[in-house]
Amino acid sequence: MVNFLIAATTLFISINLFYFFTNKTYRKSYFSTALFLKLFSVLTVVLIGFGLLYYLLSLKEVILVDSLSDPQTIEPTFLDLLYFSGVTLLSIGYGDMVPVGSARFFALLQSAIGILLPTAYFMKALDSSEKSQEN
Repeated sequence: MVNFLIAATTLFISINLFYFFTNKTYRKSYFSTALFLKLFSVLTVVLIGFGLLYYLLSLKEVILVDSLSDPQTIEPTFLDLLYFSGVTLLSIGYGDMVPVGSARFFALLQSAIGILLPTAYFMKALDSSEKSQEN
């Protein structure tokens, strides 16, 4: 039963995403597959790049703890650091890993990139939409 509900929920999400990207009922709607794929690839490279940066920093110093009140060092594996990078980039910040030391600066920088890149994508898409409406 649980597998059926997982499959049904996944199908529901997929249908909604498909509808969102293919709906052309609004006159000014615009979606660029090329621009979306460019954003996705840039975000993926940023995620992996910061994961590698965190890994290299972890070779020099402690960069992740599980809480600031009673800091227990988290032994960083590359997969854990990719997870931390993804959570930071998407600005979710679950709180299960807290950056310390120089990693705090890079986490702030990565969070800013995670917010600004999608914003720039939408601004570019709106600009392209307005230019196509004028022609």
